[in-house]
Amino acid sequence: MTYVTDPIGDFLTRMRNAQAVNKRECRAPHSRMKVELSALLKKEGWITDYREEGEVPKKEVIVVFAADKPRLTLSRESKPGRRLYKGYQDLHPVLNGFGAAILSTSKGMMTDKQAREKHLGGEVLCTIS
Repeated sequence: MTYVTDPIGDFLTRMRNAQAVNKRECRAPHSRMKVELSALLKKEGWITDYREEGEVPKKEVIVVFAADKPRLTLSRESKPGRRLYKGYQDLHPVLNGFGAAILSTSKGMMTDKQAREKHLGGEVLCTIS
C-alpha cells in the first residue's frame, strides 16, 4: 500500500498527466479539499465539470476537462515541507490577471482576486495558467 504525503500535489499531477495524454477526464481519490478545489476550478471556468463517485472506502473525484480549451498549467506552491502563506497585500495577479492562484483561507478556498477583494490572506495552494 502506498501513502501519499501531499494529496493536493498528487491531484494536480494526476490532472497534468491526464491532459498530457489527451484524456477527457481525470480520477483521483476523494477528499473534501479536492472537491472544493474542483468546484472552484469549475466556477472559474478552468474545467467543464466534476463529480463524486463510489462509496466511502473507494470514493473518487472525477474532473472533466474542457475539450475546446488549452491544457492547464498547474503548479503546486505550498508544499508539506515548505508551507507558503501570503497576506492579501502580497498577492499579485498571476500572468497579469490571465491566471489564478488558489488560496486556502479562513473563509474557505478562493482565488487570489477574491482574497484581495475580501482582504484575506492564506496558504497559497497552487497557481493555474
